[in-house]
Amino acid sequence: MRFADYAKIYVTAGDGGDGVVHFRREKYVPKGGPDGGDGGDGGNVILKGNKQLNTLLDLRYRKFIKAEKGQDGAGSKRKGKDADPEILEVPLGTVAYEAETRKNLGEITEDGEELALARGGKGGLGNWHFRSATNQTPKQAQPGKKGEELVVELELKLIADVGLVGFPNAGKSTLLSAISEAKPKIAGYPFTTLQPNLGVVTFSDFRSFVMADIPGIIEDAHEGRGLGMQFLRHIERNNVLLFLISSQSDIEYEYEALLNELKAYRKDLLEKPRLVAITKMDLQENYELEQDYELDAPAIEISSATGYNIDKLKEAIWERIQQVEVE
Repeated sequence: MRFADYAKIYVTAGDGGDGVVHFRREKYVPKGGPDGGDGGDGGNVILKGNKQLNTLLDLRYRKFIKAEKGQDGAGSKRKGKDADPEILEVPLGTVAYEAETRKNLGEITEDGEELALARGGKGGLGNWHFRSATNQTPKQAQPGKKGEELVVELELKLIADVGLVGFPNAGKSTLLSAISEAKPKIAGYPFTTLQPNLGVVTFSDFRSFVMADIPGIIEDAHEGRGLGMQFLRHIERNNVLLFLISSQSDIEYEYEALLNELKAYRKDLLEKPRLVAITKMDLQENYELEQDYELDAPAIEISSATGYNIDKLKEAIWERIQQVEVE
């Protein structure tokens, strides 16, 4: 399935049904009073969380969303039926914004959670509401009110226990493939990953956590360079950040550069617990002789190709996740 983490949709809630002008007419009541019923309410447009979904792709191809109109009223004071809501199922982590103002309309974080984007119009009143001592036969009824209309931008921010953060070709996809059932595209050149990938990492004792492979950041990504802002938002929902840095690079420099990008995008991201994995150690001589690094987070040397220290890394991640849950 293709991944999509953004959609722009045009939503229109249903109009209210019209109230009606009607008078009671029966065999022995030829001139009964007004009994026109009210119109039903128009349908709302609602977002609903579905934990089985992981993409906004369907809404990329369904841009115009319109709910049904409420039913008109009828005689004998019968109210028209309220229209059913138009429900749009979305992945957990979906945030809705009003397109013109960027006002945050709300977000979906739980399965089954609902958020009304546009509310249907109220049904109009029938003529029996307008009877009075001076007007026994009102020929007046209200039309239904219009449903709300707005343009909505939906953004998906992946929810995961741990997010992989690193420059292109740091080995993020290779690690995710090595320790989970996820099968991201892997190649020896930058920007192989053009979309986030999720994988479930399991232990032999049935413990598990969810890991997100986020496309590579480059310097000045927070200003929109490269894939920039498209993917930095996915880091917001991860409880623990795992920085991946190639052993063939300037490790301290790259670590600081990554921290600076996160800080420039959202300063509070640096408050998240983090670990550092020094990758591709199999390309180094004597790679089993661990080194010390001048970093402010624990560093573990690994090789996804040979499995070196992968179990150690998994346990370290697990411990960090548990610390977050306790806090």
